[in-house]
Amino acid sequence: MLTAVYKSLKKADTYLYIEKRDDFSKIPEPLMAMFGRPKYVMMFDLSKRNRLGMADIAQVKEKLSSDGFYLQLPPPEDNLLDQFKKQNGASSD
Repeated sequence: MLTAVYKSLKKADTYLYIEKRDDFSKIPEPLMAMFGRPKYVMMFDLSKRNRLGMADIAQVKEKLSSDGFYLQLPPPEDNLLDQFKKQNGASSD
């Protein structure tokens, strides 16, 4: 399963996996507007990989098959105030 990967120039650490290079026909227009102009990163055979950097490979394969694309978002940022409160024994409310 060949997969093309694009990164967003608008959203840091946001990647779009699609089945065919430069074929964005299956991507909803609101998503493309949020994503911005895609910058091509690479193409690889997903079937020859057993893991990906930050994405669950099974979920990527499933979404590519069902939706024709997979959107990889960055992990949520840690709430530093909550971390500070936790370290100092205060409640996070």
